[in-house]
Amino acid sequence: MIQQDVDKGHKVAELLCEVFATKGIHGYTVSPEDSVPYGVTKGSLKHILFLTLTVSLDYQRNADALWMNSRLTFEDPETQYLFDPSSLHKTPLQKVREDMRRYGLSQKPNKDAHIWRTVGVTFHKQWGGDPRNLLAACEWDALTVLTRLKDSTHIWNGRRFVDYPYLRGNKIGPLWLRMLWDNAGFTELQNLAKVPIPVDIHVARATLALGVVHGGYSGRLDELFKFVRQAWFESVTGLRVCDREMIALDVDEPLWHLSKHGCTKRNSETGRCSVRDTCEAREFCTNGRIGILKSKVELQT
Repeated sequence: MIQQDVDKGHKVAELLCEVFATKGIHGYTVSPEDSVPYGVTKGSLKHILFLTLTVSLDYQRNADALWMNSRLTFEDPETQYLFDPSSLHKTPLQKVREDMRRYGLSQKPNKDAHIWRTVGVTFHKQWGGDPRNLLAACEWDALTVLTRLKDSTHIWNGRRFVDYPYLRGNKIGPLWLRMLWDNAGFTELQNLAKVPIPVDIHVARATLALGVVHGGYSGRLDELFKFVRQAWFESVTGLRVCDREMIALDVDEPLWHLSKHGCTKRNSETGRCSVRDTCEAREFCTNGRIGILKSKVELQT
């Protein structure tokens, strides 16, 4: 039976946000998406498109490599067109596929090129190549944006296709909004408190290792994601950060770093962790078995 320890989550959220903003989680205070390509102004249209297109590929990827390779692709004049929706619309898919491979931006050439070009062309056709026009049409309401992403489709050759593949997903949609807010400085966004934390394997693993979600379970990891989202919604309630109410998105980066640089070193059977003695959240680390292998999890905590 899966349970949530919101009292513990409340304490963990407060600790992680404070530590991440000061000395860092395992020494990390920045994330892979934080570095802006050379010559690009933070919050500019080029920066927004860089974030938007790159995050659309943030599935089953090494984030450090993804964002580094995307910056390399952007900084090469011959491949920078990949970040321009108008140019993507004019460029054959085959060339997009080839150029996305130059610096390793794509790992699955056909799938990634389709995602990238589809998202770019959608913004070209529907929003004049500027994602801010979509946000404005949604009155900068985060929940409306997420709904718009999920519901937007088109018909081609008698078949229905989604307009924002992967960008519309339960993880990437909220992650995109968090990056627009955090990285591009979109303070106009409303209702972010109602946006769920973007759960991936790292956020899930850290949440389980901390015991904020615990119990006995054997099955698909993504079946636990709904418990993770709900736990952090409730855990941040009543907390404040930077003179505002804390929201679930605030614990996304700290949890990601906690797992990537800490919880991944935990022994799945014994619960022993090689960095536990220096971990900022060591007092909250739970005992028991947390075995995660690809999309499966064995939990007994």
